[in-house]
Amino acid sequence: MNAADPEATVSEVLAERAGMPGALLPILHDIQDRLGHVPGGSVPVIAQALNLSRAEVHGVVTYYHHFRTHPAARQVLQICRAESCKAMGADALMAHAEKTLGCGQHQNSKDGEFTLEPAFCLGLCSSSPALMLGDELHARVTIEDFDALIEEARSGA
Repeated sequence: MNAADPEATVSEVLAERAGMPGALLPILHDIQDRLGHVPGGSVPVIAQALNLSRAEVHGVVTYYHHFRTHPAARQVLQICRAESCKAMGADALMAHAEKTLGCGQHQNSKDGEFTLEPAFCLGLCSSSPALMLGDELHARVTIEDFDALIEEARSGA
């Protein structure tokens, strides 16, 4: 893996995966896992390696909310946008997150600490609304819970 050189990383992933059936999603996941995002410049390289159009590759990258085209901040905050969470207050939670962090969805906070992303089901439907901060799931999140999580994350605790 060569995360310092995105072009080399993309080439390595393509060498490992391009020959497998249905390679596009595994390739995109590997690139994002290694680089933290799928660089826009990799789209034509991936398309050529898989004999796809750039539009096809770009369409997959932009269709799935999981993929980022720019590097994420140090901490990724995902707020569930699925029906159960929306019914239990996720819209208000997202609005509060945007105001608190000073950014919109798919953007980095003004302090550069957080990337705010929507998630479409975190699997905690019976405990809505849910969010994931880094690798930690949180259920039944209130505005107060959110503020405490953000304060704790900022303090490094």
